[in-house]
Amino acid sequence: MVLSRLTDTRERGFLDGQFLIAMPGMRDTDFARSVVYVCAHSAAGAMGFIINRPQEISFSEILLHLKLADENDVVMLPGATRDFPILAGGPVETGRGFVLHSDDFSSSSSIPVSDEISLTATLDIIRAICDGRGPARATMMLGYAGWGPGQLEMEMSSNGWLNCPASEELIFDCAIEAKYERALASMGIAPEMLSSEAGHA
Repeated sequence: MVLSRLTDTRERGFLDGQFLIAMPGMRDTDFARSVVYVCAHSAAGAMGFIINRPQEISFSEILLHLKLADENDVVMLPGATRDFPILAGGPVETGRGFVLHSDDFSSSSSIPVSDEISLTATLDIIRAICDGRGPARATMMLGYAGWGPGQLEMEMSSNGWLNCPASEELIFDCAIEAKYERALASMGIAPEMLSSEAGHA
């Protein structure tokens, strides 16, 4: 997994566990008005997940696609499980699922991202969620955001991103559409305070 390759590097980057908040002048449509949770940052590059981009596919559809449940099983699932949040985590490997979750669930493939948050990208966590054995807090992303060595630093120096400490509450909150404004508000910034011409003067 990309994350394990990045975290194998002894020196960790200053963006580990940070939010990246796209500036209004962000030209890449994949990241416009996005909030990214950075899971790993090192000399080898960076990896994270967009936490405010809803995915059109539902958890029930994923279960059916993976043949982890049939139509009858899906109907019997609790509403909270059927409505388990699925996000578009980024433009890389969009067919692959990743689950960010609280550290009260662990499997042999789980990778600690912070003291409170882990990442699991195998089917065992999906089965656990369906069986009611999953983590207390979790969200699933399809795809991830990735940067090569020095790429993210260059984007930041061009005023493409703001950064601030990540909030577990914001990562797992289901009010997806408001996360951009809330992330800015955590820095004391209102969206209208930001120039859409940032980085292009």
